[in-house]
Amino acid sequence: MIAFLFVSIPIYSRAASTNGQGYDESLFRDLDASGGKERTNEREPGSSSSTEDLKKLNIANTVTVTYDNGNGTLNGSLRILITLTLISLAPTLLVMMTSFTRIIIVLHFTRAALNTQTAPPNMVLLGLALFLTFFIMQPTLNKVYDHAVVPFENQEIDQEEAIKRGMDPLRDFMFSQTMTKDVKLFMEIAKVNWDGSLDTIPNRILIPSFIISELRTAFIIGFIIYIPFIVIDMVVASVLMSMGMMMLPPTPWTSDPSW
Repeated sequence: MIAFLFVSIPIYSRAASTNGQGYDESLFRDLDASGGKERTNEREPGSSSSTEDLKKLNIANTVTVTYDNGNGTLNGSLRILITLTLISLAPTLLVMMTSFTRIIIVLHFTRAALNTQTAPPNMVLLGLALFLTFFIMQPTLNKVYDHAVVPFENQEIDQEEAIKRGMDPLRDFMFSQTMTKDVKLFMEIAKVNWDGSLDTIPNRILIPSFIISELRTAFIIGFIIYIPFIVIDMVVASVLMSMGMMMLPPTPWTSDPSW
């Protein structure tokens, strides 16, 4: 009898809180709201319109919360990814959007005119062309840094505006070094009308026009450098033939810098 009383008292107290159907709704309310799972911040994420509400959330270290203030800026991880991508494309940008192409081709023609296969070596030519490129592009790079990089780091402009401001000095440089006929050629291929101004030239047309123009100019300069050496070789060859030295090639005599 005593045992029956100890067992019946908790059962009666639990039945008093039911809804008349034999179970307590409070036992299942939390499970039904979360789909049969424990209610957590990760399973039931909320929304917030201010930073003060975010401070009240209990979130683990593995969860990242980005508060959108309307600027549409990229988070840190994506900015690092874009930076690494640009670093991998840096050699292409260096070759295609600067004066590096013209300088290295002219240096190659000069070495070929001297008829020296390995002097100066390729490493020296590349280093000289690289530093000459930085010297020539220094004013343009300073404009890019002042007008695009500094305001972007100070969060004064967004990514789109920073890219536009960074491209403007490069576009001015490329347009000043590009022949008009090369621009017209790519404009006709792309079927784009051009009024002669820089603003109406898209980057997809300006960049290849600049590359073709740089190649054309580099080969013209290299040919002009090559002509005096050819004339000297012809004069020395004529003198050697008049002296009866027909088997002696004139190239080593004229191409050796010590002569």
